[in-house]
Amino acid sequence: MPAPGRDGCTGPGPRTAVVGGGIAGLAAAVALAERGVRVTLHESEPVLGGRLAGWQEKLADGSTVTMSRGFHAFFRQYYNLRGLLRRADPSLEVLTGLPDYPLRHRDGLTDSFARVPRTPPWSALGFVALSPTFGWRDLARMDPKAALPLLDVRVPQVYERFDGVSARDFLHAIRFPEAAHHLAFEVFSRSFFADPSQLSAAELLVMFHIYFLGSSEGLLFDVPREPYPEALWDPLEEYLTRLGVRVHKGSPVEEVRPGRHPDGDLWVTSGGRSERYDAVVLALDPGGLRRLVAASPLLGDAGWRENIDALRTAPPFVVSRLWLDRPVRAERPGFLGTSGYDGLDNVSVLDRWEGQAARWAARTGGSVVELHGYAVAEDADRALVEKRLSAQLHEVYPETRDARVVDARHEWRADCPLFPVGGFRARPTVRTPHAGVMVAGDAVRTDLPVALMERAATTGFLAANALLERWGVRGHPLWTVPLTGRSAVLRALAALG
Repeated sequence: MPAPGRDGCTGPGPRTAVVGGGIAGLAAAVALAERGVRVTLHESEPVLGGRLAGWQEKLADGSTVTMSRGFHAFFRQYYNLRGLLRRADPSLEVLTGLPDYPLRHRDGLTDSFARVPRTPPWSALGFVALSPTFGWRDLARMDPKAALPLLDVRVPQVYERFDGVSARDFLHAIRFPEAAHHLAFEVFSRSFFADPSQLSAAELLVMFHIYFLGSSEGLLFDVPREPYPEALWDPLEEYLTRLGVRVHKGSPVEEVRPGRHPDGDLWVTSGGRSERYDAVVLALDPGGLRRLVAASPLLGDAGWRENIDALRTAPPFVVSRLWLDRPVRAERPGFLGTSGYDGLDNVSVLDRWEGQAARWAARTGGSVVELHGYAVAEDADRALVEKRLSAQLHEVYPETRDARVVDARHEWRADCPLFPVGGFRARPTVRTPHAGVMVAGDAVRTDLPVALMERAATTGFLAANALLERWGVRGHPLWTVPLTGRSAVLRALAALG
């Protein structure tokens, strides 16, 4: 709950710089500006959106399209992210739901979440009843005592118990069936762009809690009807501008320097020019945060700086978007998770749900297909990886074998946070040693059951609330799934462990 206080700043509000125009930075800027704080938003790229940014490209056929870093699922448990988007689109008309979240293994088995009940505990039981890869016999073979923590995930206690175990080792310990490992790895572990052997089991358990036993929204999700800039960030930028926020795109911050008093003024340098602020929110990806802190030698204390320097990113991933001269078969889903296909982690048919892609497909008679490959080896031959992904597409959707590729774009990135085994305690929190400096983003530690884009939005609001509390101004309410399991029966069973 937000701290009590005034509903807004009286007189000229404090001056705050928000560094980073992704989800976390936008959330912080919105929350502060709505309470009368004078906000300047710095984004190093020429566009907003961070890892959900989009930019224009011209295809070989002369079409102008918006390219991005690929598909993102807007799960219905993303309460605070949705609250952010509602600022510009109160009814969230820009989002549309996909009817299923199918997961196909190369052995031919496919799991679906469309018919799974969404109310705990029937969500988990219903999945077992309907899944071809995880049945009642598999449930009976699991180690019940070792699996009990799944029934009542408590945040932040789950990190104390399981942050020192890898996701892979935890699944082996509870005897999670081999045939169903792709469910845990593709649905949860791969969401973090990391190999399960390198991912903290606590993150896996939190994800299980969020989607199965902690909420009633299930694993179905929404996607934007149009490319990210048009659907999300352009309207939100207009909203920020109406609030009086100064939005500086293409404006990287070079240094943040505290003034003489530890709780006093802060100097932010961008483009060689320094401005004074009362507070700063650092809403950057791990690499950007490391670089800025390294370039700001007076910021924080030794322990905090050491932890920031220790932040690591997940292995590289690739997004290949192909514009094909013919459609894929009508029954193909808009999104398909894949496992066992030699590096191919999912396939999206964008013209099933994105307006721009649908219009291109209707005009040309083709289709727009996107392939994702996560946790690629650092030294991999990128051209070979791209070729292999296309070959796997032909196996998943054989009708694409004879399609001509009108054009292709391949986006390689390595800037997502890694949540390694044993790394929770060293991760930065929203608050820093300097009372006027906050940190936000999906790499930031919080004691709430949130992850991925929702963690970014939530920490952005938390950073703003912490500053508002400092100034005696009422913060913004936040929503999450419960901090513990929802079922009293399952909580009682979990207590036996």
